[in-house]
Amino acid sequence: MEQKWFNVGKIVNTHGIRGEVRVISKTDFADERYEPGNKLYIFTENNDEPVEVIVETHRVHKSFDLLTFEGMPFIQDVEKFKGSLLKVPEEQLSELDEGEFYFHEIIGCKVVTEEDEEIGTIREILTTGANDVWVVKRKAGKDALIPYIDDIVKEIDVDEKRVIISLMEGLID
Repeated sequence: MEQKWFNVGKIVNTHGIRGEVRVISKTDFADERYEPGNKLYIFTENNDEPVEVIVETHRVHKSFDLLTFEGMPFIQDVEKFKGSLLKVPEEQLSELDEGEFYFHEIIGCKVVTEEDEEIGTIREILTTGANDVWVVKRKAGKDALIPYIDDIVKEIDVDEKRVIISLMEGLID
């Protein structure tokens, strides 16, 4: 069976001269994923095989995660990774507590109201300070933004790829 990979983030640039890379994260649990000692895999544009790296350090600077990798202490070691994707294999995903979900389980779910009116399909998750916001692609019109809070999201069925929400006044125009 072919290996299933999950996107963790994108290396958008280097940072300083000491081998740090600047990452725009697409992961659910950045602190856990970037913990020193963890393995990540870099997928470059012109290489079929991923490059295995081990996280040496992690820190947050502005809206980026800054990482260094073991054995790559200089900017010259990591410059080649600009524009590359960081991924993890399926077996590195941990079991979640009840009521917790990975992004890949939520993206692609159909969103319906409690009255079974279809709103659209979740295409992206924005991580904000307070709570996540789901970007829902509607059949017509602009995307709907649904905050992931208990007052709005009533039921999630990842097996059926279906989310039921309470349509509060002013939530969707």
